Amino acid sequence: MVSERRTAERGSRTPRTELALKTLAADLSAHDRRRRTLEQTLVFAHATAAALYTADASDALTLAESVGVPRTLYGLRDTYPLTASSLLVDAHRAGAPHWLTAADLARRSDPRFLPPLADFSLGVLPLRDGGCLVVVHDAPGGFDTEDRACLAVIAEALTSRTPAPVPDDGHDTPRSAFFSLAMDTGRIEVDDAVLDLFGLARDDFDGRVETLLARTVPEDLPSLMSLVEPDHMSLGERELEFRILQPSGEPRWLRMRGRLLPADTGVSAGASPSEASDPAAPADLTAAPVSSAAPGAGRGGGAPGPPRLVGTVADASTLRPGFSDVTRIQRLAAALATAGTVRGVGEAVATALRVPLRADRLALAELEGDRLVVTVLDPPDPEAWPALWRSEWRSEWPDAPVGAMPTLAATLREGRITIRPAGAVLEPALAEVGPGGLAVLPLPADGRMAGACLLGWDAPHDFAPDERALLTAAAGLAGQALLRAHAFDAEHELIGMLQRTLLPRRLPRLPGAEAVARYLPTTAGLEVGGDWYDVIPLPDNHVALVIGDVQGHNASAATLMGQMRTALRAYAVEGHPPDVVVSHANRLLVGLESDLFATCCYVDIDMEEGFAWCVRAGHLPPVLRLPDGRTETVEFEGGPPLGVVAQADYPMSPLRFQPGTVLALTTDGLVESAEVDLDTGLERLAARLAAGDPARLGAVADALLTDANRGDDVALLLLRYDGMAQRPLRESWSVWRVPEAVRHARRYTRRVLRTWGLTEEADTALLVVSELVTNALVHTDGPVRLDLTLVNHRLRIAVADSSPRTPIKPTGLGWEATGGRGILLVEAMSAAWGSVPASGGKQVWAELTPDPEL
Repeated sequence: MVSERRTAERGSRTPRTELALKTLAADLSAHDRRRRTLEQTLVFAHATAAALYTADASDALTLAESVGVPRTLYGLRDTYPLTASSLLVDAHRAGAPHWLTAADLARRSDPRFLPPLADFSLGVLPLRDGGCLVVVHDAPGGFDTEDRACLAVIAEALTSRTPAPVPDDGHDTPRSAFFSLAMDTGRIEVDDAVLDLFGLARDDFDGRVETLLARTVPEDLPSLMSLVEPDHMSLGERELEFRILQPSGEPRWLRMRGRLLPADTGVSAGASPSEASDPAAPADLTAAPVSSAAPGAGRGGGAPGPPRLVGTVADASTLRPGFSDVTRIQRLAAALATAGTVRGVGEAVATALRVPLRADRLALAELEGDRLVVTVLDPPDPEAWPALWRSEWRSEWPDAPVGAMPTLAATLREGRITIRPAGAVLEPALAEVGPGGLAVLPLPADGRMAGACLLGWDAPHDFAPDERALLTAAAGLAGQALLRAHAFDAEHELIGMLQRTLLPRRLPRLPGAEAVARYLPTTAGLEVGGDWYDVIPLPDNHVALVIGDVQGHNASAATLMGQMRTALRAYAVEGHPPDVVVSHANRLLVGLESDLFATCCYVDIDMEEGFAWCVRAGHLPPVLRLPDGRTETVEFEGGPPLGVVAQADYPMSPLRFQPGTVLALTTDGLVESAEVDLDTGLERLAARLAAGDPARLGAVADALLTDANRGDDVALLLLRYDGMAQRPLRESWSVWRVPEAVRHARRYTRRVLRTWGLTEEADTALLVVSELVTNALVHTDGPVRLDLTLVNHRLRIAVADSSPRTPIKPTGLGWEATGGRGILLVEAMSAAWGSVPASGGKQVWAELTPDPEL
């Protein structure tokens, strides 16, 4: 036959691809079917990533689905405008596939399309109904001939239009029967062959389509109903395979092919689909006129009738594979290709084996040294497992030495599946797992054993040859997937550790406020995010809140995120105002000569006054929840992202807080995605913030993350301003550089302390003032300022000067020394002391705990 010759010429993988696509479950949704179809590129064409792009109304190719390794690693974007030249657009317009090796990609002159990598190849296949399929291969040489043939089959299956039925050649073709269904009444006219296929006698058939549908397997009924319900009518060809239950209770596969005809065709029930079709359309060679013996054949006169579905029904049992066919292996391979964790691999194996084989238990364990670590128990209920397992394996991840189970040890050593029927003599740890039969599957991977899988039955189970073949194939796939997932888990844990290290471990306690933060890393593979947040306590009851986002999702972005967070914190602690802090960070990033840029929002809050200065560098604006429940997005002028313009200006904008106000800072992953624009996302954030209870700030943060875009990192920082219960008393004085400067400072301090009612330890405070002022006048130039603060019966004395040098405490003093005792005296007389940067200079401070005057 011609079709057989073509199949032989196309190699062995191409017909398996066609069979896998044909046997996809008919009741899958359109989205699931498209994704399952796309996954076949990973299974049969050796692709590492695949993406489907469709042409939309905005004159662009837009990403509809992707599978495999994250596409961003290969530079594939979400959209490609049809007005711009790119490989995807060129293939879409020309209608011909494009194949590029690594060398071809390296020679491309447009760096905006793909990064100039040299370790992967690319294929772009246009689809008949618009759009294109993009596939990536890790081999630099590209896809071979058979890979391309498989991809052509998959691209055809991804088209939105159903391909026309292929003519049968008369060999091994199941017997066909014909029908004509009136879409308005549900009355169906069939020949005797249809009734034979459904197991009905002519006298028992009432002419209603519901009578035939009643024989359908419930799982297949929704997809079949979608073809015969008027609400789902659309003109054109359609084909569907479904199952019916025979009188014996056994299922039978049937294939329906048909064409929906419009209401005004005037077609009789006896007309074939080809006769009923549009004259301009190709004839349906699979259909033939209904026999004149068929009941109701011909309506007479060719009068217009209702919309009708006409076509054929055939026995597809000979076309369907058996129990151990490639279908279940294909589904398992597709599931394992997308399983990113060890537990995900175990769940995929359990779904593919335990239920279809009607096993009562399945356990999957990793081999670590000489011990087996169980990762999946299905069912997970402890009562479903033997008492020995429950007593010996108590932890969430139980483990046991391989030597404790000789049968398992021999299976792993020999690398062959072990089948033990009912009544076989086994060690107690395994005997109760499968008293009716036990299958022990070694999971090989890269020349070693990755683990083992146990399948157990309670009732006696006969192992047919096809089941053994299925278990053998599944074991090989699961072993490779388990090894990949174990490496993925280790890398993912490393990535998580890196992200946790670069972010604050905990937020500080704030005077007059409460702050909470949330961070959600992206779930897209091993991508490392660049989002960060920070809460920085500053002197004089100031607090700086920072949130930012570095461009990209890779190790470079994460490293730069750590650098920017450290730089902003250092500049803030030095005492610079917000605009200077952000400007310094911008110049630092420009000086690093990185290709990346960063956005940030910096808010410096005075907790005493309830006043803040805000600076934006290309970042989202803050969102406020006012005490009365109203919300507002604080729009104010900002500067460009950090790292773009070296001499950029970052203006400061004022912001007023009332007790009960909640400030929300976030990154774009929370408010923006492919489906939601930025303005809509900010409105949703404000609505959720208004609905939350400010008293439960943690619960509010969790609620805000409900609809987060997990394709991107998300950072969220919330602060509720309560106001300080007791405001500090403050006084400042500029010290004059005159011979009597220290005496004037002491006199000023004594007067302030008397005003505040502090007399008991005034002498101690005066001694500390004398030493600090003397050090500033003797060892520095420029202005000197004395600051006195009293809060919660704690007196803080601070002297600021223009020198950045920190006072050094002497390690020892001799009798002949004439200086150096001042800092020792300050340390001895104070509860605490220290030095902090302050606007290019420093501030030396000491705290005393005097008793107030009674």
